[in-house]
Amino acid sequence: MPGPLLALFGPTGVGKTAVALALAEILRGRGEDPVAISADALQVYEGLEVLTGAAAPAERARLEHRLVSFVPVSSTFSAGEFAALAHQEIDAALAAGRRPILVGGTGLYLRAALTDLDLRPPPPPGLRARLRAELAEQGPQALYARLAATAPWAAERIEVGDSSRIVRALELHELGELRPRDGPSQLWTSEMRVPTVLAGLTMERSELDRRIESRVDGMLGSGARREVERAAPVASATARKALGFEHLLAGDVDAMKRDTRRYARRQLTWMRKLSGVRLIDVTGRPPQDVAREILAGAA
Repeated sequence: MPGPLLALFGPTGVGKTAVALALAEILRGRGEDPVAISADALQVYEGLEVLTGAAAPAERARLEHRLVSFVPVSSTFSAGEFAALAHQEIDAALAAGRRPILVGGTGLYLRAALTDLDLRPPPPPGLRARLRAELAEQGPQALYARLAATAPWAAERIEVGDSSRIVRALELHELGELRPRDGPSQLWTSEMRVPTVLAGLTMERSELDRRIESRVDGMLGSGARREVERAAPVASATARKALGFEHLLAGDVDAMKRDTRRYARRQLTWMRKLSGVRLIDVTGRPPQDVAREILAGAA
């Protein structure tokens, strides 16, 4: 049987893919057959590989990557749908004697892959469209007032002008899935489905900012703007949430870099709250060194 699942989490630009490749190389030297499983909310989209930082073809040739570039850019996709697929991939790999390496930058998707979360269902066809039409006609204040009248515990956690969260809360309410704050929830359970070594990759802020700057410039040089322009006419609302999508459509690269730095800092903050995570500072270290440290902790 393979050893424990290896889960890598860290901010954008920290070098998760490079560490996963180094882990795979070491594991193959030990006679194992590793497979990477992506836990990223936007790398699922076909046609946005450059923008989302998905493993490049040369990297996938060195290590098989699953759950990357398989959802049409015109489709919506939810954490609940991802969880079922991730569990299948992990269980299939373990059953085949392969070592899964989970590589994630989206906190909810990482947890969805590792645990059994209580995830709310996506809306049925037509429900969101109807609520969005009502939003356009009546305005967010009217829909917020409706939410406050029917589910005050939910409204108190949402800003009056936060249209997307108001619509989602009303969706859940109509589906019977909106629960009070004190109701039972397993959205942040720390109980893993399978034995897991969870490594959180960190980096000194100045170095991470420098790498993000270089990463965005590299994306532009590799055609990220062309990706966005091709996808824009058909892209779903969830696909358009890819960091930099709207920025590149507007031609605002500076804003893309700024928001990427902010997002990376939020990822670091979230990561430090993960139960059972082992934080590893990768500043100035080669991926092979980091991989060896992770595997030493998995023994």
